[in-house]
Amino acid sequence: MTLTVTVNLFECVQQAGRQLEAAGVAFGHGTINAFDEAAWLVLWRLGLPLDALDEHASRRLSAAEQQQVLALIDERIRTRRPAAYLTGEAWLQGVPFFVDERTIVPRSLIAEPLAAGDIDALLGREPELVLDLCTGNGSLAVLAAMAWPRVQVLATDLSDDALAVARRNVQRHGLAARIELRQGDGLAALHAAERFDLVLCNPPYVNAASMSELPPEFRAEPALALAGGGDGMDFVRPLLAGIAAHLAPGGVLVLEVGHERAHFEAAFPRLEAVWLDTSAGGDAVLLLAREALLVRATPPRAAGQRGRKAAAR
Repeated sequence: MTLTVTVNLFECVQQAGRQLEAAGVAFGHGTINAFDEAAWLVLWRLGLPLDALDEHASRRLSAAEQQQVLALIDERIRTRRPAAYLTGEAWLQGVPFFVDERTIVPRSLIAEPLAAGDIDALLGREPELVLDLCTGNGSLAVLAAMAWPRVQVLATDLSDDALAVARRNVQRHGLAARIELRQGDGLAALHAAERFDLVLCNPPYVNAASMSELPPEFRAEPALALAGGGDGMDFVRPLLAGIAAHLAPGGVLVLEVGHERAHFEAAFPRLEAVWLDTSAGGDAVLLLAREALLVRATPPRAAGQRGRKAAAR
C-alpha cells in the first residue's frame, strides 16, 4: 500500500481497504468487507478505540504511523491470517475476547439468540446449569454466564490449547467462580450423573468438500474445530445419540450447523427441530428439546415385533 504524506485517518482506511480488496483476501472473522477490516486494523494499529473512526477521521498520520499501518496491512495480505490473529482480539455481541491460532475466531451464531433472549422464551425458565460443548475460546460460556447472573457453566473441549485460551477469557471477564473448564472428547468429558438445563454446541461441522475449498484465512484456524467429516455430521451423530441422558427434564440443546442444514436433515430425518433466526438466516442454528431427542433415541419397533405383541394380546 502506498500512502501519501498528507494522508488523514479516513483516507488511510480507504486506501487500506482498496489494497485488501485488490489482494482478494477473505473476510468473515469479525468483518464482512474490506473497508470494515481496514478500519479495524488501522484503528488497532494506532491504539485508537475501534468505534472512533468518525471522531478521528480528519487526524493526520505521521510518517511513522503510516509505516506501521503499511506493515500491518502488508502482513494481513502476505500471510492471509485473520485480522483477529494479528490483533489478538475479537468481539462477539460487543464483548471482547482474546484469540490466537490455538482456537477459531469467535463468531458463533448461537451468540445471537443467546443475547436476544430467544433461548429464554423457548426454555421457559432461567437455566441453572449450562454446558458449552466444544467451547473453543470460551466465548459462548462467557456470554451465557453474562446472560444469566446466577447460572453455573461447564465448558469443555478436546483441545488443551483451546482451553488455555478459554481460561484467559474466563479470567478476563471475572467469571472463574461460575465457569468450569474441562478437557474431554465430546460427551466423554461429562460425568454420568451430570444433567444440564441448556446445552450449547458449536461443533466441527464443515463437510469434506467445503473444507477442501476454504480460503487461506479459514485454513489458518485449527482444522480440529472445523472439519466434520464427509457430510459434516461426524461429531453431531454421537452427540445426538447421547445428549438426552445429560439433559434435565425440560432441557434443550442449541446446536449450530452453519451451512449444513441439508446434511443435518438427511442424517436425522426423524428429529423435530426448531430452527432459530440469526443474521445468517433460519438454517444455521437449531434447538432440540430433550423430549424430541428421547423420541429419536427410541428405535421404531419392527413389523414382526408388533405382530407378536398383537398376537399375545
